[in-house]
Amino acid sequence: MTLFCATTNPGKLREFNLISGDIKVLPVPGLADIAPPEETGATFAENASIKAAYYSGFVDGVVFADDSGLAVDALGGAPGVYSARFAGEDATDERNNARVLAAMDGQTNRRARFVCVIAVAARRHPLMMFEGFVEGELLTAPRGANGFGYDPLFYYSPFGCTFAEATAEQKFGVSHRGQALAKMMAARWSGDFLFR
Repeated sequence: MTLFCATTNPGKLREFNLISGDIKVLPVPGLADIAPPEETGATFAENASIKAAYYSGFVDGVVFADDSGLAVDALGGAPGVYSARFAGEDATDERNNARVLAAMDGQTNRRARFVCVIAVAARRHPLMMFEGFVEGELLTAPRGANGFGYDPLFYYSPFGCTFAEATAEQKFGVSHRGQALAKMMAARWSGDFLFR
């Protein structure tokens, strides 16, 4: 069986395929040529649902989309839904990390969590939603060369290292995205549609 994923992020695609088993996860065909929807949601769930419903109109099958990011206690939950563009619309991971570090300057409360919501849709109709999160704390400087996004800042105490210092398999076994995807893969399937 094939599931279509509404992302062009190679890091996310690699992670999704780590846990998908005999279900093949492919990007929505021609995704780069499809004008993206406006992510107008105020929450990860709203944005994931917007993307899944929109992109499911371009394929014959089931599409899932995730919205995920970093929520920092001392920043009132920011960057939140703006995680990918915290330092601007065309921000790189390095610029986003630098902006978070600047915002956290002098903060003693470094608690943070990664949150992921996956929405599943077909023929523009939302079907199901799955959530995962993982708690950690932010370092004062990036460490590690693996992963992507805020992984170099995110220290996970059970590993004794940042997500960027852990292997992909280690990280995905506990990550927000891994949890949400595992819940999705454990859901019951009927033909091309999920059902409760």
